[in-house]
Amino acid sequence: MIFSKEEKTSTLKINEIFFSIQGESSLAGWPTVFIRTTGCNMRCSYCDTKYSYYDGTKMSLQYIIKKVASYKNVRHVCITGGEPMAQPNSLLLMKELCDLEYVVSLETNGFYDTAAVDPRVIKVIDIKTPGSGESDSFNFKNLGTIKPQDQIKFVICSLEDYEWSKDLTHKYDLAKKCNVFFSPAFETMSNKTLAEKILEDSVPVRLQLQLHKYIWNPQDRGV
Repeated sequence: MIFSKEEKTSTLKINEIFFSIQGESSLAGWPTVFIRTTGCNMRCSYCDTKYSYYDGTKMSLQYIIKKVASYKNVRHVCITGGEPMAQPNSLLLMKELCDLEYVVSLETNGFYDTAAVDPRVIKVIDIKTPGSGESDSFNFKNLGTIKPQDQIKFVICSLEDYEWSKDLTHKYDLAKKCNVFFSPAFETMSNKTLAEKILEDSVPVRLQLQLHKYIWNPQDRGV
């Protein structure tokens, strides 16, 4: 493994690195190494990783990549948070992982411009609903650089959130740009109700449940 001078001296503040089953997105079900960065510029009402707002340790890119490589026969890596795009060196990490032929996904809150993200990365971009308390945060520039492999996610907290998300999906013709996921906020929005609304209105989106929360205790970390 050859690192550039910049990569050798670059660090990221990391909250945790763990190995689990991917519970969300089109990659759900794949054994995946998760790299959770520290820090987020938002305070969403339903956030389930508040522990990542501040807690973390500075790690070199070299160390992070060696840690990923320690999980044998794994090809999927997810960069999540917190908010990875709040740390510019996340871009370097994603590029290096792509060069090593990992399938790399990025979970991002939609605030930061993702144009500089390596085109090989699968971007999972959240559009925050009113129920999140952060619905004015989305950077609409991100719709201009989205690719078919990328994904847009709405976390639905209520029927009002559903209608808001449905209208935005139609207004920007999002389903023609990439996969769109409607995800019920865990233990807040009924899975059945959301599924029935999607069917009733024939919305061209995919229902997404957080698979890992049904396999393990939803309060557990590192899953």
